[in-house]
Amino acid sequence: MSRKSKLPPIAQWNFWLGVVVCIITVGGFVFGTWYLMDVLEDEQQVPLARFNVQGELLQTDVTAIRQAILAEPLGSFFTADVDKIRARIEALPWVKQASLRKVWPDRLSVHVTEQKPLARWNGDRLLNAEGEVFSADLNESKLKQPLPQLFGPEREVEQTLTAYRDLQGLLALNDLGISALRLTDRFSVSLVLKSGIELKLGREATAERVKRFIDLLPKIKSHPNNEKQRIEVVDLRYDTGVAVSWQPKEAKES
Repeated sequence: MSRKSKLPPIAQWNFWLGVVVCIITVGGFVFGTWYLMDVLEDEQQVPLARFNVQGELLQTDVTAIRQAILAEPLGSFFTADVDKIRARIEALPWVKQASLRKVWPDRLSVHVTEQKPLARWNGDRLLNAEGEVFSADLNESKLKQPLPQLFGPEREVEQTLTAYRDLQGLLALNDLGISALRLTDRFSVSLVLKSGIELKLGREATAERVKRFIDLLPKIKSHPNNEKQRIEVVDLRYDTGVAVSWQPKEAKES
């Protein structure tokens, strides 16, 4: 016949005391965690109260960035959604990229990289050095010099930009510059110099044709027609030689 052993009274008391202590400890931990989370999520207790905006900003209004940051409640230091704030800032027309970080105890640091326009694209948009097209209102008074105008098929942005860079590099060596360049659907290139002269280059050997123009320019300028007329168009779409169109200088001044 089996007999069940019983714990001595003192052992039973210690057991139940341990159970109570364990319950109190676990309960205290749960309550403390809940209270801490409540405090951390409370904007009044741990507010994200300040922010500063950094970056070289020429076209972007800092006020617009601040409005984008405050478009929705920020939350506390710990609950503020940095990704959402970044998305609102990067939605601004002139903002290319924004980086954000929280600085204890209550500050949000914002660094903004602004778009740097290289040219106007098809008359109504802008183009940056990476070949990205974007739309934004341009304050030209803040530019060191006017932007060149580039025209081309929407699918050929990169080729149009490459043509501009290659030909501008050649012309710049001779103190000449491009004010406008056009690439047609058939990949024919024409450009207008800052002096107003139009160059028709065609589809092939455009760099060689620009070099030919540079070599012939002193002779063209010394032509008798240049006394009363200005060079309007130089057609370089020939294997040898060029065709020059002249415009009366009076027509330009009238």
